[in-house]
Amino acid sequence: MQAFLLRRLAQMVVMMIAISALIFLIISFVPGGPFDTLLFGTGTVTKLEVDRLNALIGLDLPWYERYWIWLVKVVQGDWGESWKVVYGQPVMKVIGDRIFATFLLMGVSTALAILIAIPLGIYSAVRQYSLVDYLVTAFSYFGLAMPTFWFGIMMMIGFSVQLGWLPTSGMYTPGEDPTLGDLLVHLIMPVTVLALVEVAVVSRFMRSAMLEVMSQDYLRTARAKGLREIVVIVRHGIRNALIPVITIVGLRIPVLFAGAIITEFIFSWPGMGQIFIQGVVGSDWPVVQAILVITSFLVILSNLAADILYAVVDPRIRYA
Repeated sequence: MQAFLLRRLAQMVVMMIAISALIFLIISFVPGGPFDTLLFGTGTVTKLEVDRLNALIGLDLPWYERYWIWLVKVVQGDWGESWKVVYGQPVMKVIGDRIFATFLLMGVSTALAILIAIPLGIYSAVRQYSLVDYLVTAFSYFGLAMPTFWFGIMMMIGFSVQLGWLPTSGMYTPGEDPTLGDLLVHLIMPVTVLALVEVAVVSRFMRSAMLEVMSQDYLRTARAKGLREIVVIVRHGIRNALIPVITIVGLRIPVLFAGAIITEFIFSWPGMGQIFIQGVVGSDWPVVQAILVITSFLVILSNLAADILYAVVDPRIRYA
């Protein structure tokens, strides 16, 4: 296992360099720059002055030179400074002030989705073609087809505006001391919006995996030995059915982050989603690049965690 982990860590370093270079290349082709908006409005700023400002921050250099300078600084812990979102502030400080809120939202949503989706998928497979199975299937189709922004707005109208049960936005109530109860109340709607789609996806995959496992010969053999059905399902069925589900959960991390950006914007959740949108709109490329690189790292890390979980779930899998 140690040799496998060392090999994967080396692969992660190579992949992160390649991904960050690709991100840098794509952003370098995006039209416009952080100072282009100065050309509009007053009419007192000329194109020559904007070019001079771009040269001051190195935008006149070829993309590969700028990438190399950026990479060397990143290795030293310097991710640059924000151009627009929080002018002059280090990128890591801008992101660091909000990364906890995003990870909290994504972590709670993922945990809740897994805790709901896996039992739903198992029960739906065991009671195939029952009323519960049809209800779970209908719920999954609704979750897959539902636009995140629409569902968030509907929840806000229903539970905040009409009923007044839940706060409409933010992480804590303004003007009051932050408490765990206040945080949990503010988490309810954004977590529900994010978790609903994940429950729909994971439950469908769990159902399909369980149906495939339940038709295998080793489960028939376990039943023929006189084991109770609950023992057959829990001890022999679920662990084997979890393998493809682990893969899906790992691959859903970037999708969950994309949904978190929209959800944070709707509910004014103080996470990375808001500054990402502000960075894209304002051409604040240091902030955008840092968030994209962090997201890429999370995807690679989640795939590594999935590979390790394979060996935990299935004892037949061993890594040399």
